[in-house]
Amino acid sequence: MSQPLKHYLHFGDASADDYAYLFSRAALIKAKFKAYDKHQPLTDRTLAMIFEKASTRTRISFEAGMYQMGGAVVHLTTGDTQLGRAEPIEDSAKVISRMVDLVMIRTYEQTKIERFAANSRVPVINGLTNEFHPCQILADIFTFIEHRGDVNKPLDCLKGKVVAWVGDGNNMANTWLQAADLLGFTVHVSTPSGYEVNQAVAGVKNPHCFKVFTDPLQACQGADLVTTDVWTSMGYEAENEARRKAFGAWCVDSRLMAAAQPDALFMHCLPAHRGEEVQAEVIDGPQSVVWDEAENRLHVQKALMEWLLLGRL
Repeated sequence: MSQPLKHYLHFGDASADDYAYLFSRAALIKAKFKAYDKHQPLTDRTLAMIFEKASTRTRISFEAGMYQMGGAVVHLTTGDTQLGRAEPIEDSAKVISRMVDLVMIRTYEQTKIERFAANSRVPVINGLTNEFHPCQILADIFTFIEHRGDVNKPLDCLKGKVVAWVGDGNNMANTWLQAADLLGFTVHVSTPSGYEVNQAVAGVKNPHCFKVFTDPLQACQGADLVTTDVWTSMGYEAENEARRKAFGAWCVDSRLMAAAQPDALFMHCLPAHRGEEVQAEVIDGPQSVVWDEAENRLHVQKALMEWLLLGRL
């Protein structure tokens, strides 16, 4: 029996109940991986990966994950397929989705991936757009659950928790707000003036799921998790010098971590620039879980691909 077609274009494309399943499933898949226990439910399935933005973690985690689950991968870069340039996005979607079982796209505008999905016969996953990065937040929350919760009751440890977002109001910040809205925690957002989160893009329904602070120290006060990203995201390199000047006070250092809960975790989606958005003493310190966080992209995405193709097992 075939699954109803589902896409994963932003964090709101799954319910809280779906996430409870995905996190528990990711824990099981990770345990199998660590025990060298073969898990290949996607034998003979093919994933097409389309990269208009370069990647390290996204490519390795999706490619390795699909191979580990028994599937195959077709890797396409901008030179191989230019969405909306060489041919209309709609036409590309209709052709590609007749030849593979699943498509992951890492591109610029969210509208590109939405147009592709609207014309696809198979599930489409957002590997990153300018507006959202749902697979990263999936991994981040799973990492928090591993360290502070119970994978058998994965959502319980999130209720009432505070995540401090320090830095750019970018795709990561948007997705954190979506997650807070859906899963019942609060995000303290602190960005420089002119780099605020666009609340309309995030599209949160509950205005109480986030608070805005002009002072990053205040945003970190009592936080259970402190997280950040590079000051200049991919595609905004022309703004690099202006951003360096604007973001000077938005560096996560020991002072900001000391304002958070004593057992607060630190996360960063990587790559990181030590001495800019985070000090080495923090990212390489005892509260940092960035390497677990990076590895967990593999495990949560395996659970996600399995769920999109096979449903709940």
